[in-house]
Amino acid sequence: MGEGVRRKAAPGAYDRIYAVVRRIPRGRVATYGQVAAEAGLAGRARQVGYALHALPTGSVVPWHRVINSAGRVSLPPNNGGLDQQLRLQAEGVEVFLGGRISLGRFQWKSATRSRGS
Repeated sequence: MGEGVRRKAAPGAYDRIYAVVRRIPRGRVATYGQVAAEAGLAGRARQVGYALHALPTGSVVPWHRVINSAGRVSLPPNNGGLDQQLRLQAEGVEVFLGGRISLGRFQWKSATRSRGS
């Protein structure tokens, strides 16, 4: 796949992604890959990023609860990353230097995943 080329979204994929993100509880985070898997889109973490980027300003979908697999905020501080960090901190998530978050402490464990899915 060439640079700048995106995979076409499956019908309803963004809606499924948003439904998963809405389930992430306050004070918890999930990774892009985790959200993709929960939405039935395993291996399509980037599509989660595209979906979240497509949200309109003022959306109630808690996009700020989604971070990368390294446990970090992916957005640059001057392009949404600081806002994301502040929103997470307001929910009680401890954000360390460089936007690092302890997945061991704050990662959401969904009911689906705990049933072995």
